[in-house]
Amino acid sequence: MRSLLLVSCNDPDALAVALDSGADALVLDLEAAGSNSGRETARNFIMDARRQQRRLRIFVRINGLDTDQADLDLDAVMPAGPDGIVLARSRSGADVQHLGAKLAVHEAQNGLPDGACAILPIVTQTAVSLFGLSSYVGASPRLIGLAWSAQDFAVALGASAFNSVDGYTAPCQLARTLTLVGARAAAVEPIDTAFDGHDEAALRRDCEAARRDGFTAKIALDAAQVRIINEAFKP
Repeated sequence: MRSLLLVSCNDPDALAVALDSGADALVLDLEAAGSNSGRETARNFIMDARRQQRRLRIFVRINGLDTDQADLDLDAVMPAGPDGIVLARSRSGADVQHLGAKLAVHEAQNGLPDGACAILPIVTQTAVSLFGLSSYVGASPRLIGLAWSAQDFAVALGASAFNSVDGYTAPCQLARTLTLVGARAAAVEPIDTAFDGHDEAALRRDCEAARRDGFTAKIALDAAQVRIINEAFKP
């Protein structure tokens, strides 16, 4: 994967164009749209894509396991057979193991192959998460990557910004580096944070810096970003 397009389940227009965006994977976002209608939209979207035999991978970002929403998210979308679950607010490899056990039950209940659903945790949404990055080594065969989020990490620290005129702030640089090292230690893909903005030249520079440092993919917030990300991370 090079590009993962994050799409809100509350945005019908974005969902309508997502399948033709050129992204290697779509991430249907239930963390920001964790309502029954959002869950139903995600399930129906996956089922429609399967009927159309779309070949791109479809993930669902669920709420953190420290909330009461995660099980509701899984109950709604697992019958549709998503390719993977993006776990918000992951604190350590123990969360991946916990989610893996839940997925095994859902797969058995829905007649899905055991281990078919992958796990991609976002590992910088809480301050404590940075101390658990080494624990993803050997955590689960379902684990395919580690992703970080600059904006969410800044919020977790109570910071007023995640970047400056020189690039990411020092705390975010630390989170970025540790995510990269943690992913490589776990032999999974390091996935770079989304670029917040519409400046194509700045996005291209951000992608080039990420690839230079060892990241293999990037999260996109808009279909218009996908082309640039794919170009930057092509083999």
